[in-house]
Amino acid sequence: MRTYIARRLGFVLFSLIGLSILVFYLARVIPGDPVLMMVDPRTSPAIIEELRHKLGLDKPLYMQYWFWLQDVFRGDLGFSVYTKRSVTSDVLEYLPISLELVILAALMEIAGSFILGVLAGSHAYKWPDNLVRILSYIGISIPSFVWAIIFQLIFAWQLSLFPTSGLLSSNVLKPPRVTGFTSLDSLIAGRFDAFADVIWHATLPALALCIGGMTQDARIIRSGMVENKDKEYIAMATSQGLPKRLVMFKYLLKPSIIPAVTVMGMDIASMLGNAFLVETVFLWPGFSRHAIKAMYRSDLNTIIATVLVIGLIFAIVNIITDIIVAYLDPRIRLMERGE
Repeated sequence: MRTYIARRLGFVLFSLIGLSILVFYLARVIPGDPVLMMVDPRTSPAIIEELRHKLGLDKPLYMQYWFWLQDVFRGDLGFSVYTKRSVTSDVLEYLPISLELVILAALMEIAGSFILGVLAGSHAYKWPDNLVRILSYIGISIPSFVWAIIFQLIFAWQLSLFPTSGLLSSNVLKPPRVTGFTSLDSLIAGRFDAFADVIWHATLPALALCIGGMTQDARIIRSGMVENKDKEYIAMATSQGLPKRLVMFKYLLKPSIIPAVTVMGMDIASMLGNAFLVETVFLWPGFSRHAIKAMYRSDLNTIIATVLVIGLIFAIVNIITDIIVAYLDPRIRLMERGE
């Protein structure tokens, strides 16, 4: 397992370096002068050239990348034209708020896909199975931002069961910042009212973010259970008089969820990138919504940081997914060792 993890980490490091080169190059060749965006239109050309020299933008592209990469390893992602402060400070402020939404959406997707998948797989070709398959077609075909609008119109505006936007209600004080995760900071401060309010605000956007992946994963789990239930080892376990529940959850479900775990990991890893429009619909003050505002203003450093952060999270989630799949299926570890 250690060799397997080491190889995955090496691949991730190589991928992130390649991604950084690509994104840095694209950010430098797109139209627009970042120096002109940072200064007043009446600024003299001499001051503009001095600032360009100070930022290293007058040097060859490969030298600019090398200096930028050194700054990144020191934790310096550059200066934001949009917020007029360090991009690193913006990431530390906004990213935890988006991760709260993604984590809640991931928990919903995992729980919902297992419940729906097992329900459909254990009642194959009956009405629960047909219902889950219909839900999966609807869930996959409608984009996340459309679900966000639908949920907002029905559950927020019409039924008034959930708030329409924001992170906290106006009458709830924000807890002192410790971790940046408002829900966790609320628990640390003993503010259970603020914790419940954050979850209440996050429920609809998290559900909109995960419903497509949830229904897709449920179909995969269902297909795996239907395919594996006729295998010989299931027939043998059943013939030995083992309880039906034990056969299903220990012998049938474990191999059936391996393809779903892989797809689920990809879905969860891409949630931060898919949250742009969902956060905009619900005015969720997270990193994805902040990145859109920065992109409107051609804030190159923020654009580069956004892509790198999403790529890093994608890589981390995929490593975790690979480890889980290798644990569920020992044959993968043996293949890595050449056995």
